[in-house]
Amino acid sequence: MALRDPSAAPSRRASRARERARRLRPYHVERDLPVTMPDGATLLADRYVPLGARRPPPTILVRTPYGRRGPAAVLNGLPFVPFGFQLVVQSARGTFGSEGEFDPLGSEHDDGLATVAWLRERPWFGGTFAMYGASYLGYAAWALAAEAGPELKAMAVQVTASSFRDAAYVGGSFALESTLTWTDLTHRQQRRFGMLTAPLLSRRRAIRAARTGRPLSELDVLTGGTPMRFYQDLLAAHRDPGSAYWLKRDFSGTVGEVAAPVSMVGGWYDVFLPWELRDYLALRAAGHRPYLTIGPWWHADARHGLVAFRESLAWFRAHLRGDPSGLRADPVRVYVTGAREWRDYRDWPPPGMRQERWHLHAGGGLGEDGPRQAPPSRYRFQPARPTPALGGPTLLGSSRPVDNRPLERRPDVLVFSSPVLDEDLDVVGPVGADLFVRSDREHTDFIVRLCDVAPDGTSRNVCEGGLRLDPARPAADKPVGTAGVRRLAIDLWPAGHRFRRGHRVRVHVTSGAYPKVAANPGTGEPIATARASVPADQEVFHDPDHPSAILLPVAERPPESASPAPDEEAGLGLPGEP
Repeated sequence: MALRDPSAAPSRRASRARERARRLRPYHVERDLPVTMPDGATLLADRYVPLGARRPPPTILVRTPYGRRGPAAVLNGLPFVPFGFQLVVQSARGTFGSEGEFDPLGSEHDDGLATVAWLRERPWFGGTFAMYGASYLGYAAWALAAEAGPELKAMAVQVTASSFRDAAYVGGSFALESTLTWTDLTHRQQRRFGMLTAPLLSRRRAIRAARTGRPLSELDVLTGGTPMRFYQDLLAAHRDPGSAYWLKRDFSGTVGEVAAPVSMVGGWYDVFLPWELRDYLALRAAGHRPYLTIGPWWHADARHGLVAFRESLAWFRAHLRGDPSGLRADPVRVYVTGAREWRDYRDWPPPGMRQERWHLHAGGGLGEDGPRQAPPSRYRFQPARPTPALGGPTLLGSSRPVDNRPLERRPDVLVFSSPVLDEDLDVVGPVGADLFVRSDREHTDFIVRLCDVAPDGTSRNVCEGGLRLDPARPAADKPVGTAGVRRLAIDLWPAGHRFRRGHRVRVHVTSGAYPKVAANPGTGEPIATARASVPADQEVFHDPDHPSAILLPVAERPPESASPAPDEEAGLGLPGEP
């Protein structure tokens, strides 16, 4: 009698299990396809093909530094494949098996175009492709889109922009928390369990390093244990945002040249929203008709993922398969917090929007009535003990609105509040501030924040923005008279929010939002190496000759359509019905 191999049965069972899994999986995978770049480096890609395709299906191209396997595959667009698209996901240079050095933002244009050239030569390429992705993946799409050729038929990008320069140097400052967090994340992600732990811990490490008060140039070592090139590059290029470093990484000037139809998804609390909307406006100015969706989301918010997939699928079906049945009638859809509804508009900003000036008043008042004669409001900013940020956009973690009352008790924060509203106020569009200020320092920052104050006193941030004053880089400020007063034009994040009847509108003016923004030392030294700091005595004017104001985009014309969606605000902590 033959002896029975005890391993045979488990082996057969495993084989049958693999076969069942193969039959259930509606696609075929080709792993580690080599793509040779002009400099000889080989980048690796995976190709997912729907089973049963009789002819080459349209291709969706994704280029990513975050890996191709496991959970990353879903984020990279794997759910599109069962709907009749083939997906090609390539690891960016220097990441996850691709050769070369990862130079963030610096290689995506040339490597992307070389990949498109390789794609055209594949026997399985059907002649049309789209690009897809969020954040860095969307940036990688913008980097090559203007030169991708007629085969590019559609783009769908989310929480991203064609240039990250102004997000790194928001208002001329330095976005410390986000840049240090992302640099640490990409530094650690290829280690064992790195993709699981880095998104959870990198922000915590960055904040801990920032709180040491060490010079900015040392914080990458404190965060990651070693100097990190991208972080140091951003610091070095801060004084010259028009430098060669950024010229090869900024594709905002070519957005209008992108012929392929573009669909965009953003969030009110996303770090890249202002520049995503700049891309939308550039497309509109060039005569294109992009689609835009903005929800109550932040950058790392999982809730926008399903919306992005659903809208991208409809977009790809329309432009790659000739089936526009899934597209909505109006190209712009925004969620209005407070009103708890989605609204569809024909364009952005919404047609019929009217800008209202709400003036800052002496004694902490705020309203549409003009200011009266009064001395300026004053505060002192101490860079050694910078004013913190309690909420606001950040790259990782939650950016949900928070109660700002602890901040409002600080002596370095000016607070201006309206009377209780006797009717709803819908603010939908770009928000700005027109400030008349004076400082005893040439180098200083001014930050403006818009808040919604509920009947119980809770003061939650809606949006914010800032401006760094530097005599070597004149920006959106100009002198007024001869007494040292300057007029500042400050762009806040756009907003889509209803201040409900019974609530109040509130404005903060301060000079710090640490560690989201690096504190201005006030000395004019390069931010990377500055060790000394000096206080700044700040004055904000609010008199008839210097009418400081918040500029609110008030929606007067009704949208094309609106649909209630109260569940979208779950988890935001926003107040309910009064």
